[in-house]
Amino acid sequence: MLRGASLINIDGKGRIAIPIRYRQLLLDSCHGQFVCTIDVQSPCLLLYPLPEWELIEKKLCNLSSTIPQERKLQRLLLGYANETELDKGGRTLLAPTLRSHASLDKKIMLVGQLNKFEIWDEDTWSKHVEADLNANLLSEEDLSDNLRGFSL
Repeated sequence: MLRGASLINIDGKGRIAIPIRYRQLLLDSCHGQFVCTIDVQSPCLLLYPLPEWELIEKKLCNLSSTIPQERKLQRLLLGYANETELDKGGRTLLAPTLRSHASLDKKIMLVGQLNKFEIWDEDTWSKHVEADLNANLLSEEDLSDNLRGFSL
């Protein structure tokens, strides 16, 4: 289970160190193998353990390459998809094209989302969180059916 937000650094080669608390879980569940791609709705990256990415690929295969919106999603997610793995130091490399897409520099946020990580530029993450907290997220007219029945 990937959850929580961690402030981490990118080294000069474009590698990030996965926090120690996740490493054994990731070694056990995916042998340290990942696929990183872009998020098509937010300026961040998505880092999937390989078995989770394979589920996404199956869904993408079921989309039509002749329907423009479906083809666009396939093109973006698969076109940017980059395989990577943990090295012996618990680091993984983020491709330059991916780092550029998400405007990643030195400090980033690694945000667990249960089955994947989101990777954000630290400042962009802070601005998004602040905007989300200031927005009226629970306005009755904006709630989806799933949120109407959701309770904590």
